[in-house]
Amino acid sequence: MSSQFRLTHRQQQVLWATVRHYIATAEPVGSEALVKEYNLSVSSATIRNVMGMLEKSGLLYQPYTSAGRIPSDFGYRLYVDKLMTPTTELSTQLEGILSDRLHQGDHSLEAMLRGASQILATVSGYIALITMPQTYVTHLRHVQLVPVDANRVMLIFVTDSYETQSALMDLPMLGNGESLLAAELLEQELQILSNFLNSQLRGKAIAELASMDWRELDREFQRYGDFLKLVLAEVSRRSQTPTSTQIMISGLSEVMRQPEFSEVQQIQMIVHLLEDEQDQLLPLIFEPKLEPSDRRVTVRIGAENPLEPIQSCALVSSTYHKGTVPVGSVGVLGPTRMMYENAIALVEATADCLSEALS
Repeated sequence: MSSQFRLTHRQQQVLWATVRHYIATAEPVGSEALVKEYNLSVSSATIRNVMGMLEKSGLLYQPYTSAGRIPSDFGYRLYVDKLMTPTTELSTQLEGILSDRLHQGDHSLEAMLRGASQILATVSGYIALITMPQTYVTHLRHVQLVPVDANRVMLIFVTDSYETQSALMDLPMLGNGESLLAAELLEQELQILSNFLNSQLRGKAIAELASMDWRELDREFQRYGDFLKLVLAEVSRRSQTPTSTQIMISGLSEVMRQPEFSEVQQIQMIVHLLEDEQDQLLPLIFEPKLEPSDRRVTVRIGAENPLEPIQSCALVSSTYHKGTVPVGSVGVLGPTRMMYENAIALVEATADCLSEALS
């Protein structure tokens, strides 16, 4: 819609200044304020006339009589598409902080993403959302079977994104009631099995594991066939059902300072969506595009969001990649009165840092 809308240079100047002033103050904007704050080189009366024209066009509106004007969702949309330039200063600062954090290498994938979301929330001042990588493109890096006692083993596996999971498994019993693995040789046999699994599975997509055919196993491993199927089934199950929240969320306290979120009922609806209805939110922020696109960041403003609790919010999101495959998403959620220049640049920078960390 905004791409087909034409404004004169002066109308663009006044709209730009009105949006900037309202973002900074959260107060309806009058012509006098724009004359004082911005060098528009025209009188207050001229600005008032232009603001009236912008209001008739649906770009501004008066929240109540005798007040100044504030941008509509359409006004913000035109501002984002045509009038603003993403900042570089904050994104450079964020990249430095994230790079230090992500390359420490001594924490799990979940801890890495949670840390990134906390940093993004702090720097942006908005709610930060980071999805866990989608498992259908996750590959297995390492498998280890560790003895716990005579009848149980611990299965530990690591994916190529360095996410580590573990599961306690019972050893199958033979027909005569004996354990599949002799107690005195348990550790040695489990190590042999671990080596075999790594030689067969390293680099395979987890989605492939459930369909692997073990009927052609070498003779020495045939007796373990059923147990190996159980191991693979457990890896697949653990990967498809994340042990942690699918979307990392940080910064609720940051955004609650904004006047738009002063109503308790509204913030409760947003919290309920973020914590209890993530399955509705996930498709909105993670849209893997198979076709390359010039627009790396998606901005949804107000009613452009299909979910009612956030129809007074702006949602800025971008995907992060493993190689060339989009595996997850980074986003910020805040009021439509958002500093879009910063939000877009910060989301893009975070997505780039995560892509680099996973490559």
